[in-house]
Amino acid sequence: MDLSTSINIKEPRWDQSTFIGRAKHFFTVTDPRNILLTNEQLTHAHKVITDYREGNVSPGLTEDELWRAKYVFDSAFHPDTGEKMILIGRMSAQVPMNMTITGCMMTFYKTTPAVLFWQWINQSFNAIVNYTNRSGDAPITVNQLGTAYVSATTGAVATALGLNALTKHISPLIGRFVPFAAVAAANCINIPLMRQRELQHGIPITDENDNRLGESTKAAQQAISQVVVSRILMASPGMAIPPFLMNHLEKKAFLKRFPWMSAPIQVSLVGFCLVFATPLCCALFPQKSSMSVSRLEPELQEKIRANHPGVERVYFNKGL
Repeated sequence: MDLSTSINIKEPRWDQSTFIGRAKHFFTVTDPRNILLTNEQLTHAHKVITDYREGNVSPGLTEDELWRAKYVFDSAFHPDTGEKMILIGRMSAQVPMNMTITGCMMTFYKTTPAVLFWQWINQSFNAIVNYTNRSGDAPITVNQLGTAYVSATTGAVATALGLNALTKHISPLIGRFVPFAAVAAANCINIPLMRQRELQHGIPITDENDNRLGESTKAAQQAISQVVVSRILMASPGMAIPPFLMNHLEKKAFLKRFPWMSAPIQVSLVGFCLVFATPLCCALFPQKSSMSVSRLEPELQEKIRANHPGVERVYFNKGL
């Protein structure tokens, strides 16, 4: 018996109105194993999903295989534009990339050149991720991209160097938290700037049946602030727990004998934290975010009330 064509693969497999459902969804989306998928596997998933959307079910396809194809498809193709995303910008690359960068930022935080280099690498990576996972189908110009990148890098480096100068007079443990403060500050600059076009022109909003109702800058503000909060929280376990452990370990004989082991241990600790923190923090807010019509711009409220009188809530993709 062939698989039914009525399964809604536009939505995630699990109930997105609950945190548990969203967490299961994001554990699948951020699975680092997805970056090892070959082009053939991605092309196959693309074909299965495209055919299914058109009502053509591959013979012998099971529901589990359909969902697996959907998650492979979603891991590599942008939800709004449909284009294949840059490998290191995909959510499945978040854990391996972040654990390496964060681990190194926290190991080499004492000298100015090391701070400059690792904060620059981190912001370059963030710029790629923010661009790859932007909401909507609006193109971002090279000029906007450059401004966001330079501003975030400057903000992160200035915060890190400024705090490093202050921490010379206090305990070494506090010094280890400087990279986290710099990353938090940079996220507050990088994400809004990288997505400034959405703040100026709005992001697409729809009713619950995906009928497009217009573009809203208020929805963009909500989407971007939710992303900033979840990104800062995502970084916190990996940047808050390892400093205490490393402070303790560096006093022990092992690391005194093998100081070169400090970076691999730090990277592994950060990686362990990120495997859990990345999906759980992505799950804090629904991907398909919503807001009341009464919170939209006045002219948009009027337009919706005139053309779609029954609509009370609007929905939009918040980006990641």
